[in-house]
Formats: sequence, structure tokens, C-alpha cells
Amino acid sequence: MIDWDDVRYFLAAARGGSVRAAAKSLGVNHATVLRRIGQLEESLGAQMFERLPSGYRLTAAGDEVLELASQMEASSHQLETRVFGRDQSVRGLLRVTLPPPLATHLLMPDFADFARLHPDVEMDIASSGELANLTNREADVAIRVVYDRKTLPLNLHGLKGPEVFGGVYIAHDRLAAWLSGASEPTRWIVISAHGVPDWASQGEVRVANVPFRVTDAEAQIVAVRQGLGITTLPCFVGDADPLLVRVPGADLHMYGTLWLLTQGETRKTKRVRLFTEFVSERLAAYAPLLEGRSVARA
Repeated sequence: MIDWDDVRYFLAAARGGSVRAAAKSLGVNHATVLRRIGQLEESLGAQMFERLPSGYRLTAAGDEVLELASQMEASSHQLETRVFGRDQSVRGLLRVTLPPPLATHLLMPDFADFARLHPDVEMDIASSGELANLTNREADVAIRVVYDRKTLPLNLHGLKGPEVFGGVYIAHDRLAAWLSGASEPTRWIVISAHGVPDWASQGEVRVANVPFRVTDAEAQIVAVRQGLGITTLPCFVGDADPLLVRVPGADLHMYGTLWLLTQGETRKTKRVRLFTEFVSERLAAYAPLLEGRSVARA
């Protein structure tokens, strides 16, 4: 009989193009991948890959096996989600994925409240900019900001939350200096290779042509607090920061709408239902902050 675990290693190597890529994606060592692929080849009596200097290339037999193995993988995921969906226990693992700012600046206290209410639920919070694949069970619940609802996969079930707006922010001290007559332009703080947005000149504070670049959102916030310039932030971040204030004359802009997403049978699981209902209520309460209506500061 074919061992499904051997097939998983084959799929990882076929998709990654090398043993090294497969080992990295599966969290195992190089030798384990080679051993598993060897076992599959022995079971099937055929060679799956050509070993080339540039990597691994599928043989004709490997191409046929890849198609069937992908079908096996899909059936395995479907089996898991159906069984998982029948689990009505509040005990067990709950994996949630969401963007880092939502985790660190808004929802972590609520996650802590949920964990205290349900101590037998093992919380796994993945705050990342990467989109987890719910169909492949990479997460049970995804909290995403979606600009266009039509881009949501049709197989996902969604609970719609508030809209998310952003504003342009500056440090209190820097704005005070500008209001007192400081004439030099301020820098626009951007993340990575992003340029200065076209609407950066809408506010009353003059912006220099030379941006100040950082690599992540936390560094961006620290930079604007230090008076290095102005930047765009979600209102739930900027309005809640006592060191920052909105730039006079700059309009709010919409990032998108918050959605709580689940997939198939997974959403029927009791701990998933409890969590999505809990977070949906909390997000509704945060609507004024998310939409930039919680303050009216100049």
C-alpha cells in the first residue's frame, strides 16, 4: 500500500522544485525527504524525478502521479474539514490569521478575553501579511480587510464587519512647530519601496519630495512619533495614539471592509462559531474607531 505521508513529501518536492525546498516547507531535514520519496518510488516501481544540477524535474511517471496525488490531497482536506466540523467541543486548537496591526493595536485584548472565557481552547494567532489558505486548513478563521467583496473566494463563508479607514498623522510636537511658523517641509514616511501617494499634498502641511523609508508598520509608527515626518495609518492606530494627531486638511481614505472568514464544515465547529460570534460583536463596538469617527481632532 502507498503511504500518504510519502505522497506528501513527493508533492512538496514537486511543487518546490528541490529537496531543500520540500524540507523547508515540511519542517524536516534533507535526508527525510529523500527517504520518503525513495519509499514512494519503491512502492510504485517507478522513478518520480530526474536529479538535475538546477533541481528536481518530474519524469513522465512523476507527472501522472502528481495529478493523482493532488486529488488525494484535496480529498484528504475535505475529509478533515468534514470531521472537524462535527466537533462540537469547546476544547482543542483554534487557528486565527489576521494582519499584524489588527492583532497588536486592536484585537489582542479581545483574544485574551476569549481565551479566559474558554481556557480549554488552544489559541494559535498568526499575525502576518501573508494570506492563509483556509481551504487547505492553514487556518480556521481569517480576519481580513477586503477592498472588493467580489475578490473573496466563493467557497468561504463570511461575516461582514465595519469598514476600515485611514488618515494622515503627525506628531503633536511636529505639528505645533509647523503651526508656530516652521517653514521646512516634512518628510513622508513610507514602508519599503512604496512611494509618496498622490494625495499626500492634500493636507496643509508641506511635504518634501524625499521620503523616509522603513521596513515595517511598527517602525513606521515610531518614526512618526519621533517627529521625522507624516504618514498614513489606520484610524484605529493613529487616533488611539496620544502622541499623534491628524494632519489638518487631510481627508480620510478607505482601506476596505473587515470580514471574518471560515470555510466549509470548519465553520460549524463549536469553538469556531463561538469565536466568530465573539469577535464580530467586538468589531461592531469598534466601528467608530475603525471608521475614524471616534475623534474629531484637527
